[in-house]
Amino acid sequence: MNPLQFVLVCIAGWMNLDQQCVIEYLHAENRVLREMIPKKRLRFTQQQRLRLAQSAKAIRFSRLKEIATAVTPETLMNWIRTQIGKKYDGSSKRGVGRPGTNQKARNLVVKLAKENPSWGYSKILGVAKSLGYVIGRTTIREILLKAGIQPAPERRRGKSWKSFLKTNWSVMAATDFFTVELLTPICFQRYSVMMVMHLATRRVHLAGIVLEPTGAWVDQIGRGLGGFLNGQKYLLHDRSPVFTEKFSTILDACGVKTKKLPALSPNLNAHMERWIRGLRDDCLNHLVLMSERALRETLEHYVEHFHHERPHQGMENKVISPHFNAAGPVTEIRCRRRLGGLLNYYHPNDLKAA
Repeated sequence: MNPLQFVLVCIAGWMNLDQQCVIEYLHAENRVLREMIPKKRLRFTQQQRLRLAQSAKAIRFSRLKEIATAVTPETLMNWIRTQIGKKYDGSSKRGVGRPGTNQKARNLVVKLAKENPSWGYSKILGVAKSLGYVIGRTTIREILLKAGIQPAPERRRGKSWKSFLKTNWSVMAATDFFTVELLTPICFQRYSVMMVMHLATRRVHLAGIVLEPTGAWVDQIGRGLGGFLNGQKYLLHDRSPVFTEKFSTILDACGVKTKKLPALSPNLNAHMERWIRGLRDDCLNHLVLMSERALRETLEHYVEHFHHERPHQGMENKVISPHFNAAGPVTEIRCRRRLGGLLNYYHPNDLKAA
């Protein structure tokens, strides 16, 4: 080794020793400072993370374990990988991709599926195509599942009571009993009243009044219902034992099939139940009736009022069979009072009394 090489080796060794001493001092200083900081997780800004990650790239992992005090070597490696990943991230240049199905087409698919429970994806696709909407079967499936609508077989099996009523609305009637307490000269007596209703038109019929309904009495009433149930195919009723097999046979001869409702299900005969409630609220709860004749006359007045004078909210506030149709504001108005003013009816002055 010549003298020049020897001098260079000595200088390099001295410089390396000096750098090693500086590193050891900085390492010891970092440890002392870290011990003085409360035992809390340090929060770094994005710039601080970037600086630490760039500095740690040139240091091998085993060495980082010895000198890293602020964060773990694994965290530094994670920051380095994140920095490298951002270099190759092309999400900012990515396009919008395949355009989604417009809202009108989605609404049409949902409408077709709800109104036609038996239609599958292919049938809906064909009808939508005939209306100018080109939609794939997979897209139709995704739209219906997102709207909570099952495929056609499940929809057919789970057909709702509401859809059944809507399908058979015009040929369906319902019947029910309710009781009224009469103050007779002897004592209070409970009478049962049987009413029948056309569900589509809301027309009602007083079938009969009796102290205690029996199967034979209901059978006799069934023989007289042929006229009111003309054109109807189904009659809904509850599970009372007075609705006998003979009653079903009598109506079946008139072309009307009886449908017995499930137990404890008044909502399935909601229109009839609501009519009885309206009768009680508007009329019976305000009267003390003392004979069957008075009860019958009261019910006849209410039925007349219900058919020809009372607007119905379920029918857009229309009267079932109005006595008049006002083309504009009526100038002269009169009031017809039934049952002492319980039921009032307002009509033009020139309308003849019914």
